[in-house]
Amino acid sequence: MRREAVSTSNAPAAVGPYSQAMIAEGKLLFLSGQIPLTPAGDMVTGAPGTQARQCLTNLKAVLESQGLTMDHIVKTTILLTSMEAFAEVNQVYAEFFTGAPPARATFAVSGLPRGADVEIEAVAVF
Repeated sequence: MRREAVSTSNAPAAVGPYSQAMIAEGKLLFLSGQIPLTPAGDMVTGAPGTQARQCLTNLKAVLESQGLTMDHIVKTTILLTSMEAFAEVNQVYAEFFTGAPPARATFAVSGLPRGADVEIEAVAVF
């Protein structure tokens, strides 16, 4: 199986032992979960919608580094520290997926890295 690590300076660097994304067999791109960090490594705080926007902007940057768009995403997973943020995050999420949205799962978790309230990961196809 062919696998290749992906990295772009237009999204924040990994904050642990993982890649921003991995290409598998040249057909699938697995994008690591993005928390609301800027490419410079600064944490975006505030409302969950604001944090979700940065997470999705980061995913978009990783996709663009491979010549892909948000339309190439087929599955996302959203992690929230509170399901009370669900509607607000959905509103921002819909701005990034204007066509047929990808399949998705959303989970409430007890905590996320660096105190984030939102993390989003994705799988895309070439």
